[in-house]
Amino acid sequence: MKKPAVGFGLHLTLDGYECSYERLTNLDAIYEFLDTCPDMIHMTKIMPPYAFKYHGKVEDDWGLSGFVLIAESHISIHTFPERNYLSLDIFSCKGFDYQQAVDYATECFGIARHEINLLDRGLEFPREIKSVERLMRQERKQMQG
Repeated sequence: MKKPAVGFGLHLTLDGYECSYERLTNLDAIYEFLDTCPDMIHMTKIMPPYAFKYHGKVEDDWGLSGFVLIAESHISIHTFPERNYLSLDIFSCKGFDYQQAVDYATECFGIARHEINLLDRGLEFPREIKSVERLMRQERKQMQG
């Protein structure tokens, strides 16, 4: 399947509810997810994952966060254990099996319910300059028509 001439890439956001408290508080689980997910969805890690604990001004807003940079963009996760919630973002200029990533996150963090959003980012990003140039010239001719 040929890539379109324009468009930057897919951005998956996943909000997980009723997650496993034990998994949301486990730095190793966050690291493992971020270390495994890129390979699973055929992305290229350009650094090891980074995961850390965070304490906010509101006592219940503590949690773990982590990210991994991939050649295609990034994957990030934030947990809120006291609320049994996590947020996950995967943004890539390369197509990927988002359902596989959702299934893996659901398994890793015991997500009972989730919301998924898929965004097509950079709709006018020129992937193939020559094709886009041709399209723009045609559009301009029609406008002058």
